[in-house]
Amino acid sequence: MAVVIVTGASSGIGRATALRLAGRGWTVVLAARRAAELETLAAEIAAAGLGAAHVVPTDLAEPDAAGNLVKRTVELTGRIDALVNNAGVGGDASVLTGDGEVRAIIEVNLLAPIRLMRVVVPVMREQGSGAIVNIGSVAGEIGIGGAYSASKFGLRGINDSVRRELAGTGIGVSLVEPGFVATELTAHRSGLPGPEIVAEAVERVIKRPRRRVVVPGKYRAAIVLSNAFPFITDRVYAGKAAGKAAGKAAGNSTGKTAAN
Repeated sequence: MAVVIVTGASSGIGRATALRLAGRGWTVVLAARRAAELETLAAEIAAAGLGAAHVVPTDLAEPDAAGNLVKRTVELTGRIDALVNNAGVGGDASVLTGDGEVRAIIEVNLLAPIRLMRVVVPVMREQGSGAIVNIGSVAGEIGIGGAYSASKFGLRGINDSVRRELAGTGIGVSLVEPGFVATELTAHRSGLPGPEIVAEAVERVIKRPRRRVVVPGKYRAAIVLSNAFPFITDRVYAGKAAGKAAGKAAGNSTGKTAAN
């Protein structure tokens, strides 16, 4: 039975991906910080008679977490057929965002996938096969999200590099880049497609690796347009992040005055 690690599995895209792959009979290893949510998901998978599910609570902001997760997976299942690097955090789009928030974004969105690939590749090389799927973002193609965009641009770069490095080894490396979909990070938006659309894309590239998949497909045009005519994106987003940052700073200042 095939084994897949899904990070950020407690909600959103990760949860939907774990459910979809378990529904195909895969053994899923559920990784996230929130152990209670993982246990609930594992129980749901078991109750539905789907593939096996193992809960491995993991905080990928910790440098040793990647190695511990892969080691535990091999102990539990004996192999790793796929890794879905989905865990991620968002943040303010302004360059004025503080170091703590920026470090958290980079640690989880970029360093954690690198660490996980570093420890999972030897396992897959020994097996002679495997699939790595990195969950990027349209914000990794169009710079509008501050440190979040930077982390996803970086993820796109390492994905391309690792894909080329592993060519011919039997290990596929794919990048799935969602636009806005309904998750905890987009709770303030309405009318968005569910995370299942991303889970479907993940399943496809595990079976047949591809360089990049953008979902929903409509965002491909936005990426092409922004690359061809960057001045349009400049005009659309000019000053927006700075305005939000100023508003937040004013709110914080008001809050401090009231507290005093």
